[in-house]
Amino acid sequence: MSATPKKSLMLFAGRSHPELAEEVAKHLDVPITPQAAYDFANGEIFVRFEESVRGCDAFVIQSHAAPINQWVMEQLIMVDALKRASAKRITVIMPFYPYARQDKKHRGREPISARLIADLFKTAGADRIMTVDLHTAQISGFFDGPVDHLLAMSLLANHVRGKYSDAKLTVVSPDAGRTKLAEKWANTLDGCPIAFIHKTRDPLKPNEVVANRVVGEVKGRTCVVIDDMVDTGGTIAKAVEQLLDEGAADVIIAATHGVLSGPATERLANCGAKEVIFTNTLPIPDERRFPQMTVLSIAPLLAKAIHQVFDDGSVTSLFDGEA
Repeated sequence: MSATPKKSLMLFAGRSHPELAEEVAKHLDVPITPQAAYDFANGEIFVRFEESVRGCDAFVIQSHAAPINQWVMEQLIMVDALKRASAKRITVIMPFYPYARQDKKHRGREPISARLIADLFKTAGADRIMTVDLHTAQISGFFDGPVDHLLAMSLLANHVRGKYSDAKLTVVSPDAGRTKLAEKWANTLDGCPIAFIHKTRDPLKPNEVVANRVVGEVKGRTCVVIDDMVDTGGTIAKAVEQLLDEGAADVIIAATHGVLSGPATERLANCGAKEVIFTNTLPIPDERRFPQMTVLSIAPLLAKAIHQVFDDGSVTSLFDGEA
C-alpha cells in the first residue's frame, strides 16, 4: 500500500492580537483554524482545535504583549495540543520574542530567560521559530532548530524614504551598540551619514538611562532614530531631546516593536519628534496612539515568510541574502 503525501498549511492564532492574525490569514488566503480557548476561574488556560490537524504544516501566531506570561503560556499550550494531535510540523510565529532583553548574565545568580523561552517551546513540540527583529541576533542560537529571523528595516526605511525624500537625513543609533544596524539603514537610505548617542546605563536600574552626547553630524539635518523596541520610552525620548538641543532640524523615531509600557505614550507624544513609526508586531490600542504615530503592517512580510517555509523555499531571499 502506498500513498502520495499531501501538504496542508493550517494557521492557528492566539488571542493576544487577532487583528494581525486575520491580516496574515488574508494575505495567505487561508482561514484561521477555529478553536475553543478560554480561561478557568483560577487563571488556567484551555485550548482545543475544532478541526483535524493530523499531518498538517502548522503555523501558530501569537504576539507577546502584556500580560506577557499569559500569552506565552497560551502559545505553549497550543503547540502542545498540536503535537498531541499529530501535526506534521509546528512553526511558532512570535513577532516579538518574549524576554529578549534577558539574553545574557550581567552578574552572578541571574537567569538567561531568553534561552528558557526557546527551551520551553522546544519541549512543547515546536520544530521551528519565526520572529521579527530580535533584540540581539545571538538569541537565534538558543533554539535547537531552524529560526527565521525576519527584518522590518526595509518596511520602516521605505516609509521614511518615501515621506522624507527631500530632507537631508542622518540615521542615529540611540547607543553605540546599534551602530551596525545604523550602517545598514544608512545604506538603505542611499548612503546618508550616521550618528550615535553616547550614553550610560545602570544595569541594576532597568529602563533608566543617562544620555551624554551626540557623536556625528546632526545640525540642520532630519535625524532618524532607530531601535528594535520602545518600552517605557525614556531612552528614546531623551535621545530626541538631545538631538534637538544639538541643532537637528527634525527628529523621526523608527522602531519595530511598540511595547509602550507605563508613561511611554505621553513621553513620545511630548518629546518633540515629528513622527513616531512602529510596526504592528504588538497590538497598539487606540488609547496609546497619538497624532504623530504611524503604525505599519508587518503582516505581508510574515505571510511571505510563511509561504517560503511551507514551499521549502528561501526566507533569506526576502531580504536580498541579508537575513
